[in-house]
Amino acid sequence: MQTQTILLIVLAIAISLGLAYWQYLYKAKWSKLKGGLFFLRFLGLLTVLVLLINPKFVKQENYLEKPNLVLAVDNSRSVQLLNGTDAAISFLEMLRSQNDLGNRFEVFDYAFDASLTNNDSIGFDGNFTNIHEAIESISQAHDQKNTALVLITDGNQNLGFDYQYQPYDDNLTIFPVAVGDTTQYEDFRVERINLNRYAFLNNKFPLEASLVYEGRGPKSTVVRVSMDGQTVHRATVSFTPEVNSHNLNVLLQAKDVGNKTITVSMGELPNERNVANNVKQAAIEVVDERTRVALISKVLHPDMAALKRAIESNEQRQVFFLKPNVSTSTLDDYDVLILYQPDNSFSKIFEYVENRGVGVFTIAGEKTDWNFLNGAQGSYTKENFQQTEDVFPVKNDAFPLFDISDFSAADLPPLKTDLGELLIIRPHEPLFFQRIRGVDLPTPLLTLITEPRKEVLLLGNDIWKWRVETYRQNGSFESFDALMGRLLLNLTSNTSKKRLTLRYEPIYDGQSKALISASYFDEAFVFDKNASLTLTVRNVETQASRTFPLLLKGNRYEVDLSDLDAGTYAFTVEVSGSGLSESGQFTILDFDLEAQFLSTNDHKLAQLAANTGGDVFYPDQVDELVQKLIGDQRFLPIQKGRQNIVSLIDFRILLGLLAITLAAEWFIRKYNGLL
Repeated sequence: MQTQTILLIVLAIAISLGLAYWQYLYKAKWSKLKGGLFFLRFLGLLTVLVLLINPKFVKQENYLEKPNLVLAVDNSRSVQLLNGTDAAISFLEMLRSQNDLGNRFEVFDYAFDASLTNNDSIGFDGNFTNIHEAIESISQAHDQKNTALVLITDGNQNLGFDYQYQPYDDNLTIFPVAVGDTTQYEDFRVERINLNRYAFLNNKFPLEASLVYEGRGPKSTVVRVSMDGQTVHRATVSFTPEVNSHNLNVLLQAKDVGNKTITVSMGELPNERNVANNVKQAAIEVVDERTRVALISKVLHPDMAALKRAIESNEQRQVFFLKPNVSTSTLDDYDVLILYQPDNSFSKIFEYVENRGVGVFTIAGEKTDWNFLNGAQGSYTKENFQQTEDVFPVKNDAFPLFDISDFSAADLPPLKTDLGELLIIRPHEPLFFQRIRGVDLPTPLLTLITEPRKEVLLLGNDIWKWRVETYRQNGSFESFDALMGRLLLNLTSNTSKKRLTLRYEPIYDGQSKALISASYFDEAFVFDKNASLTLTVRNVETQASRTFPLLLKGNRYEVDLSDLDAGTYAFTVEVSGSGLSESGQFTILDFDLEAQFLSTNDHKLAQLAANTGGDVFYPDQVDELVQKLIGDQRFLPIQKGRQNIVSLIDFRILLGLLAITLAAEWFIRKYNGLL
């Protein structure tokens, strides 16, 4: 208690005595009644003043703080596969039965596989193991005291950071218990397959496989690479104890479209214990990204052959010659339309373009009917003076949409065009301007219209002469063909808005959850959080189907299909009440991560123990571990004290005393007629 508080209490006593004396004894004859009232008034006044001063008292409490003992059991399937389940449970039960440990430590129980959980039940059925995550979670939960962690595990991990090389808190000491078969066996293993997610049809794609051998003597084996069950590559690979790994690099041919399962397999060693890791699968999706171009013309002209050859110089593009009277339903098969010198016979074509928004490359020349063309579209108009003129190209060096620095317009021959004033109504970027009779004009010769849909407009024919001149100047058609390719790429980059979009992986390799998410927008393209989305999934082989609801998670709907068996599945996502749906297909590979381990990795566990100041133990060393924990001076209980500051106003007895003294004084005065 502070000196100031003591002085205030002394002053309160003096004031209480003085006031009580003045009220009952000053100039009054002494009597027992006066003396009793004096005492009651003194107690009442003193109690009030002391409560106003509110002195604080410090209460000292001593207690014994025990260190933590955390028992964490590996609940993954690899412990079961390595025959370590009985040893793990027995070891854990024997530790729990040690009263000395309970007296010395505060004991906590956990289990872990992909994450840390309470040890309510152990089934050794986890499909993933993340030892680092478990240690890190325990460290964060018990970071205030010295903690001994008994880690009962086989030491094998397939998720997260490698625990062998991670730093942990200084107050955490780990005592691993290595359960399962620790015998080292000879083994072939396909460690990893590196493969692109997509490949283009009729192209070759690279595959890299990491092959590993564990053993004492030199060995050779046959490695096979198969695609959808058919062997596409075979090689013999040799290993030694010193050179025990090999990277296999192969180029494979993408022959048809779809999801392809790639399997890399190694031969088996005599008496090899674990042959599950001799085979590893990956997957790739072969896609047909060829752009189909329809060149529609009523007339025959050398430009058509030049355009076809220039465009098809890229194997991913195909050009088809069509007449203007083609059925509009046929046009759905094409990505870009080239309209060569259109006239009124193109009326259905322009109606189709307006309705579908497909990319259009219009070439207007001597045979173009401008009266028809001006009315068939709303991007540009041109007066027709019925006079043909030669027009030379002038390159626009400030063209912003893509790089044209490798194309030179110098010395290119002129094109034939109709004279007339051109008005381009919509936003556009000229690539070439016109030069007529030596005069440079601001009128575009070749321009790209950017809104509301992408179009290319060329005001002249005889472009075949440009391709020939390019070859004469450079010895190849490459720069001209590349320019045509860039124009088509610009036209095919249109993106149409969809109200229902899906996000999923075509291949799930067993190492990640099979998640499919969807986004649904209302007619105003605002995300709809109140929609009802369902997914129907069908096994392609067995035709068995199931239906799942998609749950709202933030700004997307999501469903977890991880409980599906390995196989190929077709699925459809539907929005109730809207008529919208989207479909897709994915494959879940038959791959068990927990079955890839050959034996208990007690070497890594020993390194983990050394890094944290602990020791590694085995299932028959329960007593040694108990003695180690009890005898370790780092885990002694610590006597600590804490001070509780208590205010006097918290003592209710003082309030009761005040009420009693005031009431007694009032009744005595009332009884004796002093009121």
